Parts: sequence; C-alpha cells; structure tokens
Amino acid sequence: MATFLYKLGRLAFRRRHFVALIWVALLTLAGVGAASAPPAGSTSFSIPGTEAQKAFDLLEQRYPGMSADGATARVVFKAPDGGKMTDKANKATVRETVKELRSGSEVASVADPYAGHAVSKDGSVAYASVKYKVSGMELEDSAKDALKDAAQDARDAGLTVEIGGDALTATPETGSSEVIGIAIAAVVLVITFGSLLAAGFPLLTAIIGVGIGVSTISALASALDLGSTTSILASMIGLAVGIDYALFIVSRYRAELAEGREREDAAGRAVGTAGSAVVFAGLTVVIALVGLSVVNIPMLTKMGVAAAGTVAVAVLIALTLIPALLGYAGRRIKPAGEKSRLLGGGRTPKKPGRPNLGTRWASFVVRRPVAVLLLGVIGLGAAAIPAASLELGLPDDGSQPVSTTQRRAYDLLSEGFGPGFNGPLMVVVDAKDSDHPKTAFTKVGDEIKGLKDVVTVTPATPNKTGDTATITVIPDSKPSSATTEDLVHAIRDKSADITSATDAKVLVTGSTAMNIDVSQKLNDALLPYLALVVGLAFLLLIVVFRSILVPLKAALGFLLSVTAALGAVVAVFQWGWLSGLMNVEETGPVMSMMPIFMVGVVFGLAMDYEVFLVTRMREAFVHGERPQQAVVTGFKHGARVVTAAAVIMMAVFSGFIGSSEAMVKMIGFGLAVAVLFDAFVVRMAIVPAVLSLLGKRAWWLPKWLDRVLPNVDVEGDGLRTDADRRDPDGEKELVRA
Repeated sequence: MATFLYKLGRLAFRRRHFVALIWVALLTLAGVGAASAPPAGSTSFSIPGTEAQKAFDLLEQRYPGMSADGATARVVFKAPDGGKMTDKANKATVRETVKELRSGSEVASVADPYAGHAVSKDGSVAYASVKYKVSGMELEDSAKDALKDAAQDARDAGLTVEIGGDALTATPETGSSEVIGIAIAAVVLVITFGSLLAAGFPLLTAIIGVGIGVSTISALASALDLGSTTSILASMIGLAVGIDYALFIVSRYRAELAEGREREDAAGRAVGTAGSAVVFAGLTVVIALVGLSVVNIPMLTKMGVAAAGTVAVAVLIALTLIPALLGYAGRRIKPAGEKSRLLGGGRTPKKPGRPNLGTRWASFVVRRPVAVLLLGVIGLGAAAIPAASLELGLPDDGSQPVSTTQRRAYDLLSEGFGPGFNGPLMVVVDAKDSDHPKTAFTKVGDEIKGLKDVVTVTPATPNKTGDTATITVIPDSKPSSATTEDLVHAIRDKSADITSATDAKVLVTGSTAMNIDVSQKLNDALLPYLALVVGLAFLLLIVVFRSILVPLKAALGFLLSVTAALGAVVAVFQWGWLSGLMNVEETGPVMSMMPIFMVGVVFGLAMDYEVFLVTRMREAFVHGERPQQAVVTGFKHGARVVTAAAVIMMAVFSGFIGSSEAMVKMIGFGLAVAVLFDAFVVRMAIVPAVLSLLGKRAWWLPKWLDRVLPNVDVEGDGLRTDADRRDPDGEKELVRA
C-alpha cells in the first residue's frame, strides 16, 4: 500500500492542476445538486420490530386518513387570576381560537375543549388538541405561523396561551460557537506549523470535504428521508477528521523536507507513510459509523452512513488534494523546525539540540511506566463513576428550556391535569380475530383501570369497521419516569391474558411508549454493536501493526476513555454539574442514542490516534531500534502533531455545544471530553507505559498468522528502494499498480 500511495502522492503533486480541477468540479456539482434539490420532507422515526411501531402501522391500516404520525399541537389556555375557563367571555375566546385553527389547509382536526372535557377540575386550565395531516418536519411555515397567530389573538383577549407538541419543531442551530471552534483550530495549526500557508491547507481541504459531504446529503435529503441532524453530525465529524488527516500528511511532508528530500519525493513519501495511517484510521471510523446499522433504527443508520461518507471524502482529499496544494505552494512550505519570517523564522534557537517536549515526556514515561499506568487508569476510573448512574430516555417538552412555549405549555398541563397528562399512552386493541369485539374493548379498559399509577382510562374509540379500537390511558407520573415505564410493561404483561380470553391483541403505543421501546432497543443492541465494531477494527489493526497485544491494548484503552466520557456526560447533563457553563437549562435522562453513537464515533477517533502514534513507533522498531527507544522516537516525531490534532478535534466538537438541538449539544460535549481522555490520558500516557512494560512482546505475532496476513507496509519500508528509482513515468506505474 505504501508504494501505491507514494506513487499517488507524486502523481497528485505533479498533476496538481488536474487534481484541483476534479475536486472543484465535485464541490460545484454537489453544491448545484443541493441548491436544485427539493426541500427535505418528513423525517420518519420508525423503529422496526418494536410494539409501539407495530401499533402505529396498524393504526395506519385500520384508521385511513387518521395520520397517526402527523404533527400535533396542544394549545393550552389559562384563565386570568380569579377567573375560570368556563366563564362566558373566556369560552367565547377559546371557541373563536378553535374556529381560527380549523381554517388551516394542513389541519386534520381540532378538538373543542368544552366538547371533549378538556378543562381542568378547578376550571383554571383548558386545552385544544390540533392534529395535522403531515409530520412536524413537513409542516409549512405558514401553518406554524397560523398556529402562533391564533394563540396571540387569544393572548390579546386576556388569556395566558402556550403551545405544546411537535408542530413547532424547529431546525436545530449550532450557534456561533462552531465558528469559534474552527478559529481555535486555525490558531493551533499556525502554532504547530509556524506558517500561515501550511496551517491553511488542512482548514481549506477540510472545509471542501465537508462542503461536498453536506451538500450531497442536502441533495439527497428528500429522496432518502434525511433529517437536519444528519448533516450537522456529518459536518461535525467530517470537519474534525478532515483537519486531522491533512495535518498528519502536511506534517510528514515537512519532516521529509527536513531530511533533505526533493519536494515531489517528499510529497510521495508523506502520502505513502502518513497517508497509509490515514487510510487505516479512516477505515476504523467508517467501520464504526456504518456499524450503527446493526441497531436497526433507520434514522441512526442514515446518520452513520452519511457521516461515514463524509469521512471517506476526507480521506480521499487528504491523499490527493493535499499533495496537489503542496505542489502549488512550492518553497513557501518550510521544512520541519523552520518558521515563516512572519512568525519569527530565521531566528537562532535559544537552546539548540534540546529534545522536544514529546521526547522528554516519553522518556519520563519509559522510566516510570508503572506509576504513569496506575495514575492514568485510576484517574479514568474515577471519571467513569457517574456512568454507573446512567439513565436513558428521549427528550419531551419537559426537557425544553423554560423560556420556550413548549415547556410552559407542559408545565400548565401538569398544573391543571397532573404530570402524567403530558405523556398519555395509546392502547390499540386489534379485535379482528375476536368473535365479540365490543366485549374485548370493554375488558381491556377494565383491566387497565385496575393497574397502579393509572389516573384516567377513556372509553374505547372503535374504527368504522368496528374491529379495532383505541383507548387513551393517563398515567399518574410524568412521561420520563420509571413509574410510567413500569405501567407500560404492566399493560403489555396483561395482553397475553386478554388475548387468550377474547382473541384480541393489545398493543401500547404513543410517544411515551415509543421512547421506552427505543431506549430498550438501543440497550439491547449496545453489546452486539460493540462486539462487531471492536472485532472488525481489532482484525484491521492486527494487519496494520502485525501484533496481537497492541490492538488488544488499543481496544481496552478505548473502553476506559469512552466509559470515562459517559461519566462526564452523566455528571453534566443528568446530575447538573457545570450545567450553567454548558448552557444546559434542564437536566434529565441522557439521550438513548448517546451511548451507542458515542461508542461508534469515539472508537473510530481513538483508533486514529493509535494508528498515527503507534505506526511511528513500529516504524522505528522495524528499522532496528530497541522497544523503549522506539517509543521515544515515536513521540519525538508524532506527539506534537497528535497533540495538535486532539486539540483541534476538541475545539471542533466543543463548537457544537452551542447547538439548540439537545442531542447535538450532548454529542458535541461527549465527543470533546472523550477526545481529551483518549488522546491525553490513554494514547499519551497509558499506551507508552504499556508498550514500555511489554518490550518486544508488544510486537509478537504467531508465525503462522504472520504468513497469512497481507503485508500492507504502513511503515513505508518498501519506499527505500522505490523512491530511488525517481521514475518520471510515475503515472504509468500507478496505472499498472
């Protein structure tokens, strides 16, 4: 592989006009596609195989036109102090609002509070339920504006009016902090390279890669049902890895120049060595992201595949566009150790010959491996303690900031009707195979009334054919509580007895039941997913490092860092530590998707640092250095760049903490903390300590396995002879390869 990539790097350096033209054309094509594509439609949230999803599908069949997945809104009214919603003037205002709401073209139905008994016992609060024909993501802005205008008219009449439900779902915004993250990345690159031009290349290529990836996602959003969160997460990961991959190749290019090589040869060697590490690091990230498909949640699968595609583009850009840009830069890119004149180049170093910080740190670790290892493991173990209290769930209006109308509507309903009113359960009774459907409907209602934590059970509402009915159950506890989850399981446990007695099937659905099913499905999939991703990446790293213990150590180190990162997420978003600093207005359960998504992404990124740092060590070991000295050599050449890469990733991920989307905010924080732990504790401390203790055993590989494994030559050993050919027809060699 190193030989092939060496030729590719030289070709891109020499044919830079052609390479640059290709990438500009791809960016333009993706941009035109995004601009001309129809707007994204519904972002369906289906969970195949779950009971809640089966019930939704059944409702679509048995209640044509019901729009079971359509957007909903609850317009909540509160009377002025001393008044009641049953007062004549207030009644008139509400009925006028209901009439105004019914006039919308996308409105399926509006329930009058007085006809549907939607007035609290004390008469202070009432609500009107609005059902739309389309989902919240498909709802036109004009329909949302009409909803807000109707509420404002009622406010002008003297009532307190708030709107809950998913009808006002907004596109998430990342905020200005994302730009700050990129600015920090730029500063780190300038410090690392000592050159504005060299620092600009990773930023430029990363932005081009993300532009192609996100534009392609936008172009396909309508056809493939991709949500706005998909493009945000793809840009988050694509930007981080794009900068890092380019950083490693530019850094290696400058190191090759410092050894006296010609620029074209240096570009080829940079792509052949650092580029090999980029390919395998990118593969681990892609495996981790595509592996999310094993969870069998379509939305999560699409997010993973879209982000993986952006990572693949970042790898290709690093291997081709970076050497092309280096060709354009010529002598303006200085060898390693030299700075541009603008940043102090040409000055005599104050302490010539002094080892760099990476060398000094590695030498310290090699001298004190046991102490460093114990300190690192104990520190991460302490950070992981909050993870033992991890509670999973999906957000509802109760987790919204108190400044939003959705949260205020949630609080008003809780005040007037009880906390469980915000999370009603919909029980679907399928009596198609029953001889006495009406009896079955009545029995289901009676059985549910006898359960604990039940406040209200509405009479069954059958469909036109009379073979299916829906029953609404109001719990006594809030939607995200363990008590409500127990009630859902209790109803489902009763279904077997009901089926045997009446031949009717009972299914529990609704947003609360769907959230419970999603959390359970993600919990069940976590271990199989972890085994699949870690297993595939373990095999890949065996090929890269030609070792058993090094990949094993890499996987165990990852488990340490990801568990510690989950502990930090629990401490901030669930316990509320530093919540003000992170702008977390409401604490609560951690997003159900957070652990499995973070496992996938963090594993890929952790292997990035493992590959970039340890390949330098293996390269030194293969070329004859002692194991401990190879560790020091690897840090001498790689620590500065890995440190810069980690700081850049942390800055980029931290930029998404300013997002208005709770999931994006949480993922941005979790990934930033995970990179901090993995790069600076695991890879910079635990890894060299373990390798120092293992010595030559770290690179042990059974002879039979050594013969079977392909030799990918990540160290670039084959370039020693190929580079000397200086074949001017490198393009022909590339084609033959």
